[in-house]
Amino acid sequence: MTTLKGKTALVTGASRGIGRATAVALARAGAHILAHYGRSAQEAESLVTEIRANGGLADALSADLATTQGAAMLAEQVRLIVGDRLDVAVLNAGISKAARIADYTLEDFDNLFATNVRGPFFLVQQLLPMLGEGSNITVISSLGARTVVGKPGVDSPSILAYASTKGAIETLVKNWAAILGPLGIRVNAVAPGVIDTDMSNFTKTEAGREAALGMQALKRLGKPEDVADVVAFLASDGARWITGASIPVDGGSKL
Repeated sequence: MTTLKGKTALVTGASRGIGRATAVALARAGAHILAHYGRSAQEAESLVTEIRANGGLADALSADLATTQGAAMLAEQVRLIVGDRLDVAVLNAGISKAARIADYTLEDFDNLFATNVRGPFFLVQQLLPMLGEGSNITVISSLGARTVVGKPGVDSPSILAYASTKGAIETLVKNWAAILGPLGIRVNAVAPGVIDTDMSNFTKTEAGREAALGMQALKRLGKPEDVADVVAFLASDGARWITGASIPVDGGSKL
């Protein structure tokens, strides 16, 4: 059984979806959860209440990671709680957008990269003084980092800009793993396929659901808990010899 008793774990974007399920899974394993949120204060507080009601430790932290100071603000809040030791960092916070290639704007592009790439990059930079031998970082990537999702076409909406951010983050994972490995810090990515969350509008229509199921060997939609359990494993000592990896959690999509 995965155990994180006595460990501290930061989960960004923890108020909903994969982030929330991950926070619950890590808390169940015994970790003290630092649940980051951007705007969903009520959902984050309900998560903290849930974890505490089940005998766990949790605190809610707020920062807008898309801003230039967001990463530093969050890292300072983490330091005030954990001191000089953070065991687990799960970088889950992110945004998505689907549009025709002609309809993307500079603002869309900049927002996607600010939140999904710049935020994690500088958060790792700011957290480094608290990470050490045995610490680990898991980044939530996407099937879209390696596979074209949907039906490509000039007149079809696509997630190509979002997918580009996930390709960038997977490159960072490999570089972080190489740079931080000598310090005893592991860094991995988890790449979900289509997961049934608030963010996955794709699954809310019958056509979208059928398209998602058609890609998969396992004929059901993924749940946040399917991803969370893999993250919890990577955070544990059971994954002590895994670093620089990107693990697909996608039901066998596009085999």
